[in-house]
Amino acid sequence: MTNNKLEQIDQNLIKLLKERISLLAESERPSLEEQLSQSKPLLVQEGVPEFVWENVITSCAAALATAPLSATNVTPRRVVVVGGRGMMGQFFTQQLTAAGHQVKSLGRNDWNQAENLLGDAEFVLVCVPIERTIEIIEQTAKYLSPTAVLADITSIKTPFVEAMLKYHSGPVVGLHPMFGPGVKSFLSQTVVACPGRGEAAFQWLLELIKSLGSNLIVCPAEEHDQMMIAVQAIRHFSTFSLGVFLAEEGVDITRSLEFSSPIYRLGINLVSRLFAQDASLYVDIMLATEERCEAIARLATTISRLANLVTEKDRDALLSQFEQVHSVYREEADRAMRESNHVLNALSAIIAAGEVEQGKY
Repeated sequence: MTNNKLEQIDQNLIKLLKERISLLAESERPSLEEQLSQSKPLLVQEGVPEFVWENVITSCAAALATAPLSATNVTPRRVVVVGGRGMMGQFFTQQLTAAGHQVKSLGRNDWNQAENLLGDAEFVLVCVPIERTIEIIEQTAKYLSPTAVLADITSIKTPFVEAMLKYHSGPVVGLHPMFGPGVKSFLSQTVVACPGRGEAAFQWLLELIKSLGSNLIVCPAEEHDQMMIAVQAIRHFSTFSLGVFLAEEGVDITRSLEFSSPIYRLGINLVSRLFAQDASLYVDIMLATEERCEAIARLATTISRLANLVTEKDRDALLSQFEQVHSVYREEADRAMRESNHVLNALSAIIAAGEVEQGKY
């Protein structure tokens, strides 16, 4: 009897989810935050954990984001992705093609066709390794119409936006997708846009990225680069250092996960992801600017100072340091606690359901 009732409930849920996804596809979609906020009173009333419902609405949005996009009411743009055969180049090619735009790729062996490919392009996106980006920007700009938009996707913005402004007289925008190869859609991903010139000419692109569920941040290139010192360089160095330390200590990672809390699993997952990817990508991010190298050196100095306090068993100094930093983060504390609790609850539910292989976390 129980199985039959559960099966009937599941069938009803599937039909309702189909209706929900269809309705979202046909109408102007409220944000994920709006959908969650509207349902909170009922969730509390019915005793349904908030993270369960958030997973439902996020999954519905994912279904829309990964489905073929309708090209209705889209003005097709002539797009060229320079480096379009790379992982990120393929991602943008797929997303722009699905949105109804005419996308061509220009690879390293296609420069004999550059005039034909780039001459009538309306939007050109440079997706090449960071060490070749300025060279390719200069080479590409020679063939562009003054009305064409020139863009790049490097993780540093100031020097590359300046290079595009120098070599191209038309609209310029620096993009930084805050995700790596393997992502299937813009849903819930952050993309930073740093306008250089002629914002109206690439407004359609920013609107497309937002419509696909991305968190779009528009800011000056200088602000982006300053923020990336903490968001990328310091974070990657910390994760890199933890991985090196655990390896040198000979910690049995798989065994340690049997004793772990969800937050430890998250930490190991970050380490595992970093060391599973291209080494040069992360090393180049850390070494990209003098400011990043200096910030990492300051972090090492801070860690050394705190380690000395631990070695000296100076409890009062450590408590004092904790209180000083706590005051800096006080305004963020409640939000951070709610957010971390939500993540941990969701992860605990996944682990309890047996959907996470311990050896991979």
